[in-house]
Formats: sequence, structure tokens, C-alpha cells
Amino acid sequence: MFLLEEFRVIILTERLFKCGGEKMEQLEGLIEDIVFQSEDGMFCVLRVESKQNGKTTAVYHGSAPYLGENVVLEGRWVEHARFGRQFDAAVCRVVQPTSAAGIERFLASGAIKGVGVVTAARIVERFGESTLEVLGNDPARLAEVRGISSKKAAAVGEAYAELSEMRELMLFLESHGVSSGYATKLQAAYGNTAITRIKENPYSLANDITGIGFKTADRIAMAMGMERDCEDRIIAGLSYALTQAAAAGHTCVPEELLVRETERALVIDSMQVQEVFTKLLNRDLLRTEDVSGMRLIYPEYLYKAEVHTARRLLALRDQAKPLGRVNADKVIAEWERDAGISLAEAQKEAIYASLEHGVFVLTGGPGTGKTTVVKGILNVLEKAGCRILLAAPTGRAARRLAESAGHPALTVHRLLEYQPNSGGFYFGKNDEEPLDAEAIIIDEASMLDISLTYHLLKAVPGGCRLIFVGDVDQLPSVGAGSVLKDIIRSKKMPVVCLENVFRQAEVSPIVRNAHSINRGRMPEFTDNDEFKLEEFTNELAAAEHVARTYAEMVRTSDWRSVQVLSPMHKNPCGVQNLNKILQQYMNPPSSNKPEVNIPGNVLRVGDKVMQIRNNYEKEVFNGDIGRVIRVESKAVTVAYPERPEGDHVTYAQSELEELQLAYAMSVHKSQGSEYPNVILLMVPSHYIMLQRNLLYTAVTRAKKQVLVVGTKTAVRTAVENDKTRRRYSLLAERLQESSDIF
Repeated sequence: MFLLEEFRVIILTERLFKCGGEKMEQLEGLIEDIVFQSEDGMFCVLRVESKQNGKTTAVYHGSAPYLGENVVLEGRWVEHARFGRQFDAAVCRVVQPTSAAGIERFLASGAIKGVGVVTAARIVERFGESTLEVLGNDPARLAEVRGISSKKAAAVGEAYAELSEMRELMLFLESHGVSSGYATKLQAAYGNTAITRIKENPYSLANDITGIGFKTADRIAMAMGMERDCEDRIIAGLSYALTQAAAAGHTCVPEELLVRETERALVIDSMQVQEVFTKLLNRDLLRTEDVSGMRLIYPEYLYKAEVHTARRLLALRDQAKPLGRVNADKVIAEWERDAGISLAEAQKEAIYASLEHGVFVLTGGPGTGKTTVVKGILNVLEKAGCRILLAAPTGRAARRLAESAGHPALTVHRLLEYQPNSGGFYFGKNDEEPLDAEAIIIDEASMLDISLTYHLLKAVPGGCRLIFVGDVDQLPSVGAGSVLKDIIRSKKMPVVCLENVFRQAEVSPIVRNAHSINRGRMPEFTDNDEFKLEEFTNELAAAEHVARTYAEMVRTSDWRSVQVLSPMHKNPCGVQNLNKILQQYMNPPSSNKPEVNIPGNVLRVGDKVMQIRNNYEKEVFNGDIGRVIRVESKAVTVAYPERPEGDHVTYAQSELEELQLAYAMSVHKSQGSEYPNVILLMVPSHYIMLQRNLLYTAVTRAKKQVLVVGTKTAVRTAVENDKTRRRYSLLAERLQESSDIF
């Protein structure tokens, strides 16, 4: 066991401090207070009592030491614009206390569970400067101290041993170039076997520990002496390349591309990668599919999802149970009369198709009447006595669907009774516990990825009608696959595409321009505010203009009425910088506004925030937008307008990673939502993301007004770029029953 007393100095961090060649200064002192410690253990703010400098603030990019410990910090003095002079430390060495007073301060800090101020004083009174030796080698002797039983002595000894193991793990990580901040997560995942597990397979860290990716795991492996071209490293690299392909939206990837990306990730010769790849193929350890002379490689879970999705869609397509005694013609005619509408032929065709087939797709752009058709389908199905469920991929889309259809709607995850667990997740509804429905309508189906579709189809009972509704020209799903597009491309499922824009929608510049963009034509900008372009060549100036405009628009309306959208997260007109500028305009710091740190920013009372993942326990969902109403003891309370008055959501400090500022958001994040007014950044530095479907998706988020800020050249680039990145997927081919890849 690694014992604290065996070392006078434990090196917590030995990262080189990049000071442009400057010699690092030292600050030695006692840790008097830990002002802040990030949840991930990668950053802390300390108050240090130093003989030379008195009480000093120090910022350390690593895990905080314990209260009462003596430390030697290495770094440089800096002048912070807000907090004044402080010490920016890159290296922190904990100096083992040697005096009785120092040992007592360390024990009284709470570093060892079960030892407080009084107990620390009694232990040191009994053992003096030998205290740490007793704790490490003979903790049973603690029972000699008044108030400590044999049972408690054993517990304190165990706690000290755990602390020793944690220090050993931290030292191990730092010696291999990894922040000691990961030690807590590693110990929680692996216990006292952490170092052994890492040595056996450092690449397991990338799968098991949040925040450690392949590159970090690879750095550890290399530091431990693994050869650059050894088989284990290449296998891990191939797995990483497959994971990256899935993150880019592919369910599979061509062999040549997989080998090339692995070569790039590992920085080794492609022949070495090809040799290992061929071995894996010969051992039948890779899931492959050969199509048109191309070999495609799958991660196992995506292969399973794609194959079973195709089989289930084909099975459901022809299994629709006959409707009860209902005259569809009569019901539709009565509904048209009562609603005061007259359906177009394509809309009627869509309603009849949804009644006839087990699987049906309804697609079309804005203003083409998809919502009207959904209402018509619901009307007929309800008259037929069907049990109907409505769902959408996001909480916002589900609420929109419920409002427009006049029928309750859930997220797909909630519909399937999603539950996270230690192994990943679990769906309560599946092939063994199917949904109780005779018809299911899924809106915003373009957002469905192959994995979620697979789990949905597992829960759809035989004979149930499944109706997908969505705009196939919008951005594809964030996850792997392009389900809606592939279903349509297969030409094996009944599809109705609504193309006619109805008169009421036709007068809207937003709808008119959305269709122009989709056809590859430049939008027509107007002098009024409905669809306007304000040109800026300087991107910093553009960002400032957006902030001023946003502030003016919100002051005359409602904080929810305007949404800033950007194609990218980084650069001056990216989401991150825009949120910082907008926060400064809308909610600057103030002595009467409590605030708390989140990754990359702060939250303070009054901020507009967004939930960035589904939290079923709190009943808040990915994309929900609210306002911070209270910050107290590093906990944040948010009011969400969709919830009943007074039904607020409180986040503990450890949960704040679920929130981010929402004055601006990415176009991808806005999918499934609508806003009265949209301010869209379109600047040349966004060129990687300037695509027609992105511009089309952004424009169709607005109901009343679109303001484009940037350059006409950037807009034209997006309109003319219809070469959206191809997603490798074989769902369409699998749906074509004559295919030999089923």
C-alpha cells in the first residue's frame, strides 16, 4: 500500500507550466480555505496563508488539497480583471506535516472520515509526531485514545488507507500526464483496483470514465510503454474510429475510410493498421456488409439496430388491423364542415393512407398542411375507437404537437418509459411489454436516429398503425442514421409528400423564403422586419450588433419571444461567445445577483438557461428553456414557463452541467422548436457548416420574423451547398426486400 508517511512530498501535479519560457515562482503556505472546487475536480480556488505573502488567493488547475495541508505551489502571479492579484498555479506539491501542530491541522480538516477537530486533538495529544505512522501501520492503537472504540479505530484506519490509495492514484495519473482530478471518478468506478485496471487496459478509461476520451487513454498507454504499432493499440484505434463515425451520423463506414481514420488517430503507417484489420476480419471479429463492391464495417449495436428496424418496419407495414365500423368519407366530410376547412386531394390521400397501412410517412415543408392532416387522422381514428398515442423526439416538439393536435403527447423516451441505470439505460416498453395502442403518431420524425427507432419499433404491437410525420429536408438526427430519409428512399413504405403551400401561409415571407431556399434559390430580403438581412463583414461587430438588437427586441416584448441561432459553437459569432456577450447586455454581474460557475461560464439570477439532457426525475427535458430565479449555496433554481406556477426545478451543484446559457443556441439544438422571432448569424467563418438544410432548418424555426446578421455571401454559400455530408447507412437497402443484405 502507498502510505502517506513514506513520502515527505507527494507530487499532485507535475504538468509543465507554459509561461512562454518564464521561470516559475513558488508560493508556500497552509490551505486555509477552499473557495471553489469544480465538480469534475479539474479546477479549484484556494486561500493560502503564507509567511511571505500573508493570505493569498491561488487558482490551481487540478484537484484541491485538503484544508490544513501545507503546500508548495509553482506558477506565476497574475492580475485578474475582477478579482485582483492572485497566484496561478500549474504545480501543487503537498508537503507532509511533520510537526504535531501541522498534523493536527491536517486531521482536523475532515480529510479522514470520522476524525473531527476534537478527535484530532486527542489523537495528536496521545501520539504526537508519530501520529501518521500509527495511522498507516498500526491503526488499532487509536483505541488507546479516549473516546475511540476498537470499531472506530478500525474505521479511521480504513479511511486513512483509502486516502492513501487516492493519493497513490493521483500520483500515478499525474506521472502519466493525466490530471489528478479524474482520481475520484476512477476510484468510484474501479475501487482499489483502479491502478491495476488501468495498467491492464488503459483504453477502457475511454468507455468507462466520463471526460476521458481515447486520446487521453492513449497518452496513458504510451506513457506506460505500449508500442505505437502494437496490436492492442491498433484494435483500440479501430474501435475509436468506429465510434467517431457513429458520432458523425454513420451507422457503418467503408473499410478504406476506417483504416485511414485509424491511421490518422494513431499516427502510424496504414499498412500496419491494414494488417491488424485483416486479422480481425479473418477471425470474424468485425461486423461487415458487402454492397456494390464496397465493404462496410459496423459497430455491433448499430448493426443490430439497423437490421431489426428494417425487419420490424416491413412486418408492421402489412399488419394493420381493420378499423371498426367507421365511414371514413363521412367522418372526414363532417370534420371539414365543423372545422370550416376544405382538404386538398393530397391531404385526403394522406388520411386514407394512414388508415390503410401499418406504416405510413407524411412529409412536407412549412405551410403545406401537415398539422391539418394529423388532426384529420386523429379525428377518424378516434371515431373508430382506436387507442392513440402521440410522441416526438424532444420535449419541446412533444408540447407543440399536443398544442396543435389537441391531444396529449410525450417524448419518445417517456413513451417508452426510459430509465437510466448503471449499465446505460433501460426501456420499460419493449417486445415483452409493448405499448397499449392501436395507432401511434411520431412527429418531427427527421430527428429520429436508428437506435431510438429500433427501441420504438420493439415496443409497437403487431397490428398497430405507426405514422411518421416530419420534414425530410431539415437537418438529420444528431445520432447515427437518417431514418426518415432512408424510409422514403427505399420506396417500400407508403409516403405522401405535401408540396402545395396554402394561401394563408403563402403570404408569409418566412414560408415563401424557406421554400425558395429548399429549391436552391436565394431568399428575398425585405426592408420591413419580417425577413431582413443586416450585413456585417466584421464578425466581432456582428456579435455586438446581435446583442444590442436582442436587448432592444426583448425589452419591448417577452424574454421568450426572441432566439439567437448560430451554425457553430466557437468563433466570435459562435454560440459560446454570443452567450457571453448577450449575458453581459441582458444580465451583467451585480452585488445583489448571486452567481455560480458552470463549465465555461457563470449562471446568475435572471439568466435565460436551457436544459441540455432529459431528466425524467425532475421532469425537465433536453431543450427546455427557463430562467434562473434563485442561486443559493451553489444550488440553482429555475422557473420553466410550461410548468405550473410555483413548480420550480432546483439543481444541486453536481447537476449544473445539465444547464447552459440559452440567449443563443445552435441551429441543431433548435430543431423541434418554434420561436416568434429568430436572429440568425451567417458569417464567412461558419463555412464548414454553411449548408442548405441548416439554413432551411433555422429559417423554419421562426413564426413572425427572421433577422439574418452577417453577409449575403455566407447566405449564398449555404443556399448553393446542397452537398450535405453523406451518411453511410443501409436501412433503405434492407427495406428493399429483394436485397441480398437482409
